[in-house]
Amino acid sequence: MFGPQGFFVTGTGTDVGKTVVAAAIARTLAATGHRVAVFKPVESGLDDSGEPDHALLRRAAGSSQSDDEIAPLRYGPAVSPHLAAAQAGMPITPEHLVRHASTLARESDALVCEGAGGLLVPLAGGYLVRDLAVEIGLPVVVAASPGLGTINHSLLTIEAARQAGLLVAAVVLTPWPDSPGDIECSNRSTIEELSGIPVLTVPRLDLSDPATWPILAVPATPQTPVIGRAVGARHAA
Repeated sequence: MFGPQGFFVTGTGTDVGKTVVAAAIARTLAATGHRVAVFKPVESGLDDSGEPDHALLRRAAGSSQSDDEIAPLRYGPAVSPHLAAAQAGMPITPEHLVRHASTLARESDALVCEGAGGLLVPLAGGYLVRDLAVEIGLPVVVAASPGLGTINHSLLTIEAARQAGLLVAAVVLTPWPDSPGDIECSNRSTIEELSGIPVLTVPRLDLSDPATWPILAVPATPQTPVIGRAVGARHAA
């Protein structure tokens, strides 16, 4: 664990806004004048139409990183990482991903890493996304949907993170509706009350124009300052 500044963004499942949350954090940090490195260790689904996740992260951070620097392992089918790697004959080597993250951290002021799926998604054998998060050593931000079922999904993810000794900085519900109803409001307050973790929201964003995005002020933790304040010196591996 090398403890760089930044965040590791995970989700309660697939299609819950991990990339949007990671991009919003990267944009917020970059807007305060910090050099932000973005990292998506394993990316699948490149066969789908639309802008790839790593490209959105790069635009959000104002980064000049190459595709390989952001997402060293990229696969076409929209399947789990271990299956995509097996189908492509390109096994995932966790040590390589950790070294890559360490390099990015040394060369930037803050590192924003987006995991694949949720914390218990396997990458290689019994090595999970959670194991990678532990080795990288960043506080965790959990992306979750605001609707029905998110209380259980969010609390399970928080529990899985805590069992591994990970520090959870916040839960972010997205896309937060313009006029949230009783369910959304209750979900937000209940997750916060039962977990003791701040629950933030991000509305539906115009992904083509990061300049219009609101600030996502993830609270301070022992490992990272409040977004918008000085991120501090770079950390060596």
